[in-house]
Amino acid sequence: MAENIERIETLGHRLMTALADRQPGNPGVEAPGPDLYVTATNAFLKTLTEQPGKMMGTQVSFWGETLANYVRAQKALAKGQLLAPEDDGPADKRFANPLWQSHPFFNLIKTQYLTNARALRKAADSLDLPDEVARRRIDWLTAQIVDMMAPTNFLATNPDALERAVQTEGESLVKGLENLVRDVEQHGGEMIVSLADRRAFTVGDNIGTAPGTVVHRAPLFELIQYAPTTPQAHTLPLVIFPPWINKFYILDLKPQNSLIRWLVEQGQTLFVVSWKNPDASFSETGMEDYVTAYIEAMDKILELTGQSRLNTVGYCIAGTTLTLTLALLKQRGDRRVNSATLFTTLTDFSDQGEFTSFLQDDFVNGIDAEIRRHGMLPARLMSRTMSFLRANDLVWGPAIRSYMMGETPPAFDLLFWNGDATNLPGRMAMQYLRGLCQDNHFAGEGFDLLGHKLHVSDVTVPLCAVACESDHIAPWKDCWRGVSQMGSTDRTFILSQSGHVAGIVNPPTRKKYGHYLSEAGFDGGHQAWREGARFAEGSWWPHWGRWLAERSGPLRDARDPGEGLDPAPGRYVHERAG
Repeated sequence: MAENIERIETLGHRLMTALADRQPGNPGVEAPGPDLYVTATNAFLKTLTEQPGKMMGTQVSFWGETLANYVRAQKALAKGQLLAPEDDGPADKRFANPLWQSHPFFNLIKTQYLTNARALRKAADSLDLPDEVARRRIDWLTAQIVDMMAPTNFLATNPDALERAVQTEGESLVKGLENLVRDVEQHGGEMIVSLADRRAFTVGDNIGTAPGTVVHRAPLFELIQYAPTTPQAHTLPLVIFPPWINKFYILDLKPQNSLIRWLVEQGQTLFVVSWKNPDASFSETGMEDYVTAYIEAMDKILELTGQSRLNTVGYCIAGTTLTLTLALLKQRGDRRVNSATLFTTLTDFSDQGEFTSFLQDDFVNGIDAEIRRHGMLPARLMSRTMSFLRANDLVWGPAIRSYMMGETPPAFDLLFWNGDATNLPGRMAMQYLRGLCQDNHFAGEGFDLLGHKLHVSDVTVPLCAVACESDHIAPWKDCWRGVSQMGSTDRTFILSQSGHVAGIVNPPTRKKYGHYLSEAGFDGGHQAWREGARFAEGSWWPHWGRWLAERSGPLRDARDPGEGLDPAPGRYVHERAG
């Protein structure tokens, strides 16, 4: 115990030093702007004035439930036991410890927290708000408060952490403090919890290991051709444009779930773009530069393979940019793209969904200020924003395990990749946020780019779109709505089970998630498509593989990429955001 106390003192000094390195915060990205609070206050006063009985009834109900919780706990303390209260709600993994049900103190804490949470949500629901945007923002902020105040987030009211501390004679708390100091030091004074053990993986060594060659390098990207594993391959090459928000090796985490390896095994002549991790010198790099990079990558592939046409894939934001590129090529009369596949791609942003809170002027203006300050959108800001869309899973839960329980972050490849984020060029980020997300120009009046006004209807190539049923980043109905407006007469839509990543990285060998196919077409809305869909067991990869093979030309001797500039996965993938 004496040793632990001494370690705590040393760690405390390190923590204070690390926290002192934190740069002054930007209020624009730390919390909602004053307009939201004014809206909420006005709505509260209006409800109080016009429906005082409703407000008082809600308050009295809360008082009554709180008093009942207290009386129940008092009786249990007198008897030395506590019967678990009736709970019709879904199971909550935060309260899995039996003490939450059997111990009077912890049961009271849990029950009162759930009572408080219901009261807060009910109070928020009762507000007469001016529009749907305000409703979504108030609901999101309420949920954040409810999640933040969970008793599991505090040592004194977390039985798992207290039991671990007793069992280890305080060692778990010392290790937790070590983890906290490490995270604060690594993130420049910011308290950002590590989701995975960064020491467990090395890209190109035990993750992202598919053999290939960097065949072209440009300031914004490297182009990798992956080595063939079949004697013959399809004539038309295939290029994948991964999102530049994260690294491309999500498609090559390990051999058994590598989409890259699987495509090569299907006889595809496969190229993948690896994006540069930009710094402040890329501040003026815009969406037009990324579209130009797409065309440059295509030029190089066609030159190397001696072909005049190719197939393309875009994932997430890279799919959005691919559609912009396709629209531009259409207006230019350039027919080089034979087909396009879109993974979890948004092109119509008329419904901002869970991002509504982050796409209003107060937050976007705050991002703009950060970009002017840093010359780019820092990866840590973007990662933090995405994490709070699933705060219990990506913020509070990992913080509890790391800082209270003293656990080492898991050696989990997917979480390692999730933490390997990239910065975004300032100009491109604002074009995306303002022109696409906020103003929805691509699906509306047209998105101005490289002297053209591009519209989603300009996309006319044969198209396959894959969306994921529980995707909270690119909801499937929004992906579907964009595809429904495209001008392609040959359109296939696949709905995979699971979320934004697991629904895509879903190899046939796992047989974990199924998918839906429908002949309903795109005239009746997304719900009609879903109601007419049939369920298919297992991965969607084989179905898409057959679709792709039909559009990839005949087989010929596979192309050896040679030595090139570097072996895969190249240099750019190793660049980490500061």
